[in-house]
Amino acid sequence: MKGSKFHRSVFLKAILVPVFTLPAIIVFGQTDTSRTLHEVSVNANKALVVPSITPVQQINSQDFIKSGSFNVADAVRTLSGVNIKDYGGIGGIKTISVRGLGAGHTAVFYDGLQLNDAETGQIDLSKLSLINIRSITFYNGQPDNLLQPARAFAAASVLSLQTVPAQLGKEKAYEITAGVKGGSFGLFNPYVLYQQRLSKRWTAVVTNNYINANGRYKFDTPNDGSDTLSTRHNSQVRSLQTDAALYWNKNDSSLFSVHANFYNAKRGLPGAVVFYTESPGEKLDNDDIFLQASYKHIWKNSLQLLLNSKVSQLKARYLDSPYFNTQGYILQHYKQREAYQSAALSYNLTNNWAVYYAVDGSYTKVDADVYKYAYPSRFTLLNALASKLKFNRWELAGNLLHTYINEKVERGKALQQSPVLSPTLILGVQPFASKELKLRAFYKNIFRAPTLDELYYFAFVDRVIKPEFVNQYDLGATYNKDLNGLLSYVFLSTDVYYNNVRDKIIGIPSANPAVFSFSNIGRVDVKGLDFGLKTSTRNFGSWSLSLTANYTYQQALDVTDPALSTYLQQIAYTPKHTLALNTGINFKKLGIYYNQIISSKRNYNGDNDPEHDVPGYAVGDASILYNTSFEYLPLRLSVEANNIFDKYYAIIQSYPMPGRSYRLTMQITI
Repeated sequence: MKGSKFHRSVFLKAILVPVFTLPAIIVFGQTDTSRTLHEVSVNANKALVVPSITPVQQINSQDFIKSGSFNVADAVRTLSGVNIKDYGGIGGIKTISVRGLGAGHTAVFYDGLQLNDAETGQIDLSKLSLINIRSITFYNGQPDNLLQPARAFAAASVLSLQTVPAQLGKEKAYEITAGVKGGSFGLFNPYVLYQQRLSKRWTAVVTNNYINANGRYKFDTPNDGSDTLSTRHNSQVRSLQTDAALYWNKNDSSLFSVHANFYNAKRGLPGAVVFYTESPGEKLDNDDIFLQASYKHIWKNSLQLLLNSKVSQLKARYLDSPYFNTQGYILQHYKQREAYQSAALSYNLTNNWAVYYAVDGSYTKVDADVYKYAYPSRFTLLNALASKLKFNRWELAGNLLHTYINEKVERGKALQQSPVLSPTLILGVQPFASKELKLRAFYKNIFRAPTLDELYYFAFVDRVIKPEFVNQYDLGATYNKDLNGLLSYVFLSTDVYYNNVRDKIIGIPSANPAVFSFSNIGRVDVKGLDFGLKTSTRNFGSWSLSLTANYTYQQALDVTDPALSTYLQQIAYTPKHTLALNTGINFKKLGIYYNQIISSKRNYNGDNDPEHDVPGYAVGDASILYNTSFEYLPLRLSVEANNIFDKYYAIIQSYPMPGRSYRLTMQITI
């Protein structure tokens, strides 16, 4: 939704910032006296399992390569329970929906603090690069760790991104990782990541990531009676993202970090293909910046303190041209500012019993040059009280979240929201003396307030919209066992769940198709099953094999009104079956991986009329990774082929996805 002309200076920053920063970093650091150690082969593999009594999945930088992922949206599409809405191409917006609840119910955290968008309530995952991401952890319900900001307890699920921290040995003063990606759609993506020891206690990490792509790709228009392929023309991207972090570590009990992140982009939003013709599409320019700081201290009496602060500004320019109005176009500017502060305390009453309290306050203001805009501001106060108790093989946790929202507008009527109490109860048990099998269950009551767009965007008449309330129920089990035969380990996880949504907020197109009318008229019942498998063979000489599989079954039924055609029908864009498979062969320094995503059909109208079906799809990706060295410096080469069977498909109706594409990467570490 938003863009002025992308200035040449942005491109220069992508080139000159690394060039000018590098000498300063090297001069400031000490002489590198590190020694290269001989490679040691370990003839064993083990599952990387995150300890948690809530359902959790984790992927890391090695998994990104195996799945052929370019951004966070690509990486998380392989997780069970996750549905990515992808509007096609490298420029298309990509949002996450978990267990049928919609993007507004998933909180995205970046190094412990939430990425917030009060205007739309959705985070575009295509804007988040994987260059500096060490791991992605996905929690259903909430994180298991008590010492979190209160916001971590205020969503139905949490997607937590952890960036690469400074990982320098005692004798190494700096490390530089530089690389370039290139391939289909005119992709040119140079990047650099610096790690620098500034002193005994201070370290720094700086990442620069530049992307330029024309986004053009061939696609097939189904049912047009011809074999002619069309070309996407409005999916171009040019972006620069810079992330800089400082870390201070006095000892393990006292940690401090500060993060600054800048994102500037100009891109085309690919439009819908209607009657075999691609609409001109829209242009969106982003100019986003945030600064966040975190401090953690642990006292000897087990008292822990966590302080988090953040300020952010999101600026966007949205252009839709040509457009059938008196002006011939739509041009809108948005500016969203937020100030956020959080404080959390935890204390161990006994060795097995911990208590926790956190308070978060945030203030958000949105300005826009939209006709008769309300200019809303929202103050949100969260208080969370939690406890965790372990005894024998049992683990019990619970929390109570209090949410207070105060809203003001310059025009119209502001939201009047009563304070809300949201309870959560979690239970884990190890039924046998052996630790392989663990059972878990949780109940969570949560809500989301209507977004500022839902309340005020083209609201010529005051809208009275209630929050969306969800009751979540989950029952699951994990089995993790190290083996001594052909397989090194096997890890299994399964969860059955039920989500009941009340006062669901829906948007209905008005006479102007670009403007929706929002209201509470929906109730949805979601029943589902998540299943995960991870295993790997032992190392036989220089060979090993790995397999990961994630399956999801979802029955998400509209139970709003028996008189409607959508009653007891699957809600829009929710497939009943999804399956993600990844298998790999490792031989010495070579890795060959294959990734398969399978999805059943979806219905874009919610009435399950076959004429409104979006066909299912099966897409395969392959990647080859080779680790070698150049002048004793680690060198990584990779080749990726996405959609290798050139399948033409769509995730969102009328937004075709790309066919076969290629990407090459060369990365060196100094």
